[in-house]
Amino acid sequence: MTRRTARPRVVSWLVCSASLTAGLLLLALPAVTLPAADTAQGEPVDAANQAPARVHLLTYDGPISPVAAEYITNRLEQAAAAGAAAVVLQLDTPGGLDASMRVIVKAILAAEVPVIVHVAPPGARAASAGAFILLAGHVAAMAPGTNVGSASPVQIGGGIADSTMAAKVANDAAAYIASLARQRGRDEDLARRFVTEAINLTASEALAAGMIDAIAGTTTALLDSLQGRLVTVGERSQMLALGGAVVEVQPMGPRQRLLKWLVDPNVAYLLMLLGIYGIFFELSNPGALVPGILGAISLLLALFAFQALPVNYAGIALILLGVVMLILEVKVTSYGGLTLGGLAALVLGSLMLFDSPEPWAQLKLTVLVPAVGLFGGFFVFCVWLVIRGQRRPTVTGSSSLVGQRGRVVAALGGSDRPGKVVFHGELWDAVAAEPVPTGAQVEVERVDGRVARVRPVIPAD
Repeated sequence: MTRRTARPRVVSWLVCSASLTAGLLLLALPAVTLPAADTAQGEPVDAANQAPARVHLLTYDGPISPVAAEYITNRLEQAAAAGAAAVVLQLDTPGGLDASMRVIVKAILAAEVPVIVHVAPPGARAASAGAFILLAGHVAAMAPGTNVGSASPVQIGGGIADSTMAAKVANDAAAYIASLARQRGRDEDLARRFVTEAINLTASEALAAGMIDAIAGTTTALLDSLQGRLVTVGERSQMLALGGAVVEVQPMGPRQRLLKWLVDPNVAYLLMLLGIYGIFFELSNPGALVPGILGAISLLLALFAFQALPVNYAGIALILLGVVMLILEVKVTSYGGLTLGGLAALVLGSLMLFDSPEPWAQLKLTVLVPAVGLFGGFFVFCVWLVIRGQRRPTVTGSSSLVGQRGRVVAALGGSDRPGKVVFHGELWDAVAAEPVPTGAQVEVERVDGRVARVRPVIPAD
C-alpha cells in the first residue's frame, strides 16, 4: 500500500519539476535575447544618428479674414496628423475681422502640437487682431523692427454704435486678451492696455515686458533659440527640441490664394463695376451672352468679397443709383443733368462703400479715381454718340433723297407733266415747276409719296 502510493508521488514530483524547469527556461529566453534592446533604450542615443525634427512653417501676410482662418486651422490639423514637432506661424497683419481672429485663436489653443507665432520679417506688425493671435501662441516671438498692439475693437459695417455698445465690445475684447495672457503666463494688465489704450510695443519692449519669449530675425535662428524650452500643450508639458529642425513650408493652396486676392477691397470694388458693365451690355444687346456671363460671375465674386469686408450698403445703393441715372441719360433727354447726377452718386457711393477707419479695409484713391473716370467717361461717350447720331442727316428712306442730285432720263414737262429721274441707280417719277430736258441735272426739293419734286441745277460758269 505504501509502495503503491509512493509511485504517484514520485511521478507527480517529476512532472512538477519538469514543468518548473521548462517555465524557467522560457522565462530565461527573453532575458538572454533582450539585453541588447534594453541597453539600446537605456543608453543615450547619438544625436547624429537621430532624425531631425520636422517643423511646419505657415506664412500669412494681410488682413485676418475667413480665408486666413481656413488656411491656419487646416494647416494646424495637417501638422498634427503628420507628426510635426511644432508649427511656426509667421505673421504680418494690420488686423482684421473679430470672428476670423477668434477662429484662429481657438485652433491654436486646441492644437495638438506647439504653435510658435512669429511676427516677421523685420518691418512686420501684429496689430489689432494680430495681437490676440500672437498672445495665443504657445511661444510668442518677434523679429527686430516689428511691433505689436493697437488692439482696440473698431465698429465696422456702416453701423453707428452708441457708447454703451462700444463699451461692451471693448470690455469683451479686453477680457478676452487678458485671458489669453493669463493662460500663457504673460502680463494681463499690459495685455488689457492693448485694447483699452491701443498701445503699441516694439519687439525689445515686448520682450522686456514679458509679452513675448524671444526675438529672432529668421525662422532658423528662432528655432535654435527655443531649444530646450518647456511649453504646455493641452494638459501636458513638452520640451522643445527644435535645434537643426527641418523646416517644411506649408503655403496657401491655389484656391485660398484666389480667395485672399478677392477679399481685397480694391479688387472687390473693381469686380462690382465689371459686373455692372457686363449686365448693362447684356441688357443693351440681348443674346451677346459673353458680357452677361462675365458680368454675373464678377457680381457673384464681389458679393463673396463683401461678406468679409466692412461694406456700407448706403454706398452700394448710391452706386446703383448712379449707374441707373447714367443709363437713363442714353434714353432720356436731360441736357446732361442725369449724367452729372449719376457721376456724383457714383463718386459718393464709392467713397462710402467701405466704412472703416482701418487702412486695410479702405478703397484706395488710386483705384477709385481711374475706375469712376473710366465708368463715367464710357457713358458720357455713349451720350455723345447718340447726340451726334441724331444730328446727322437721314441716310435711309425717301426723305434721304432731299438735297440729292440726279439725271433726267425722261423730260419733265412742268408740274402737270411728270418725267423720269435717276437717283443713285433708282428710277423715280419726278415733276418740276418748269420743263427740264433729258440729260439735265436736277436736285430734289421734297418727296411727295412716290413723286420727287425737283429743280434744275444751274451749272457753275
